[in-house]
Amino acid sequence: MTSHLYSALSQQVANLEGLCSLLEKELHLISSRDAETLMSLLEDKSALLESIQATDQKVEALHRQTTDETISAEEQGLMDKAKSLLEDCKYKTKINQKAVEQGQLRLTHLRNLMLEVRAKESLTYDKKGKPNAGRLGSGISA
Repeated sequence: MTSHLYSALSQQVANLEGLCSLLEKELHLISSRDAETLMSLLEDKSALLESIQATDQKVEALHRQTTDETISAEEQGLMDKAKSLLEDCKYKTKINQKAVEQGQLRLTHLRNLMLEVRAKESLTYDKKGKPNAGRLGSGISA
């Protein structure tokens, strides 16, 4: 007969395995810049995180009802596996965060390059012949 704690821990391990899988897909989508699929994945991820939180509260309540002596080896094994999966998820989340940050830095760099090109295209000269980055034709009257 399986205990309620064992069932809750099994569910939590399954949830965390699902989260690890979603985090791997998320990194791929971040790298490939597939925004639509990424938004759909983020909705799934949000729902899974809510499920993990609810299951965590259930596990905590069930764990408080038992003593350390009554926890079976199988339950302890599931707790250890859940902790390991949680650490793996945290690591993958940090990687995904870095990937997003790098993507934002590349976009900022590209935007700056485009602004520089635009500024060079609008470069004019003042009355003394010195370069003046301003609007074309300013100061000219017909």
